[in-house]
Amino acid sequence: MRNQLRRPLATISVYGINLLHRQNPYVVAWWSAAFPGFGHYLLNQYIRATLLTIVEVIINYLTNINIAIVYSFCGEFDMAKSVVQPRWAIGYIIIYFFIIWDSYRSALVQNKLCHLAQLENERVAAVNLRPLEFQYIEPKKPWLAALYSFFFPGLGQLYNHQFALAFYAMMWWWIYLTLSRAHESVTLMMVGNFQESIAVLHPQWLLFMPSVVGGSTYYAYIMAREHNRLFRIEQRQFLAERYSHSEVRLFPR
Repeated sequence: MRNQLRRPLATISVYGINLLHRQNPYVVAWWSAAFPGFGHYLLNQYIRATLLTIVEVIINYLTNINIAIVYSFCGEFDMAKSVVQPRWAIGYIIIYFFIIWDSYRSALVQNKLCHLAQLENERVAAVNLRPLEFQYIEPKKPWLAALYSFFFPGLGQLYNHQFALAFYAMMWWWIYLTLSRAHESVTLMMVGNFQESIAVLHPQWLLFMPSVVGGSTYYAYIMAREHNRLFRIEQRQFLAERYSHSEVRLFPR
């Protein structure tokens, strides 16, 4: 009986596929800076990433960070300083930079773990069949996953079988759309009421949306690409094991 290896490359559960894969630590840190928690999503650390995104929204709202950013872009620096709540701002800054550093550090560690897992080459499961859910590894189209998330964040994750994360993302996207009044603004713009379309927007919630769209699109693309890589690894392992005694060599020893 084969002993369980220390570092599995991937696991399949009812919530989706989680796997080790190489990341550029600077890219991970950048996404943590764009929206705290997104860097940890890239590292597939879903629980801490979800909690961090909730903390970001709450503290950002209490501190009025997004409103201060809008005033700064408009050159109203005195107004920007006046709306910021100092009792929340200092803690926000400390947490913000810690999250960036932690995601960068974790990316370095995961790259090493990924290398060791590839050397151990533990067998990757192809399917996970449960009474209420069915998960499996299949080839994906990364551009299609990115396109789905671009038009509505969360749909790309649903395409990648990450249904818990997908519905979490879609729930928050509806919240952002509602509180920012973005759909109302687009409707007014389509009928020619440009001034009113700008006036109805709420900047505190609107400024979350570009980072959410970009992060969801990028993450959907990356995970679809990594699922394809995992699919090839699983096929290679199966064929090498199935035909290990064959004289035909598909792969070098």
